[in-house]
Amino acid sequence: MAGGSGTRFWPASRRHHPKQFLALGGARSLLRQTAERVVGSVVDWDHLVVVTGAAHAAHAQKELPELPTANLLVEPVGRNTAPCIGYASWLLAKRDPAARLAVLPADHFISDVSAFREHLEAALEAATSRLVLLGLVPSRPETGYGYIQTGAPAASARGMQIREVKRFVEKPNRETAEGYLHEGSYLWNGGMFVFPVAVMEQEIRTHLPALASGLDTLMEDASALERIYPTLPSVSIDYGVMEKAAGVTVLPASFPWSDVGSWDAALEIDAPDARGNVEKGDALLIGSERSFVDARSGRFVALVGVRDLIVVDSPDALLVVQRGHSQDVKKVVEALEKSQREELL
Repeated sequence: MAGGSGTRFWPASRRHHPKQFLALGGARSLLRQTAERVVGSVVDWDHLVVVTGAAHAAHAQKELPELPTANLLVEPVGRNTAPCIGYASWLLAKRDPAARLAVLPADHFISDVSAFREHLEAALEAATSRLVLLGLVPSRPETGYGYIQTGAPAASARGMQIREVKRFVEKPNRETAEGYLHEGSYLWNGGMFVFPVAVMEQEIRTHLPALASGLDTLMEDASALERIYPTLPSVSIDYGVMEKAAGVTVLPASFPWSDVGSWDAALEIDAPDARGNVEKGDALLIGSERSFVDARSGRFVALVGVRDLIVVDSPDALLVVQRGHSQDVKKVVEALEKSQREELL
């Protein structure tokens, strides 16, 4: 899944160049990193499918030139994750009714690729007739993620225990998150899961019949995409299917993972120097600590005697934000939208 706007990464991220196309945690874009985690080990290029928006299709093709044209699915408008996943599932079911599909967000960062592949292959092995999620074992009382409460053991694959999903819970407050961490049966919901396309089709028909009807129409007439897709219900796969489907399971996974939700997270996934700084591009930090500078736009940037700052320079805008406040960068985008500063969006 390679859609979304990535407003928290302004000014590097814009409407036509969102987060998944940024090089975070490495020299390659998050989209490219996501593809390389599975191609050559779990699948080949012919079995990789990317769903993205019309405004981002050219970027996706540039980042993934090996991807067959038929495997780049372009949404005329964004309609949340259930239509995105349903669209891919319906198309793949036409190619191979017995196919299994792994859904992976294209804007996450995973440093231990080997461990990720081991867990994904175990989930694929177990997903013969069920939905299998990858739930991340929490390492801290995180309030920015949804959680999955696990139930009884359901199956095993490659020596890994797969458990029933007892319930999904929304992003908690700090006290609740601390309780989840202490209790031990809660996992972070990372939005990664595996299923047979036939199972997903049946679940969507049961719980989202309007979506199923629209997708049926698209399969009958591909030229109707521009007309039909905007009418599909805008609903998340979690709310529309996962929270209602029977027999959903989860594989607890302990590999390092980040949804890279803000510039603060970007600082955390890059290796800092001895003073806790991360420098990208033509930057110089003197007497400064725990700061992040992105000067890859070509202009020299220097920081002197500062602490806990995030500085992102772009050709037409400069962002300076205190660490711990980068979630509020989306408010800058909201203000620019309100003042109709389209050239900065």
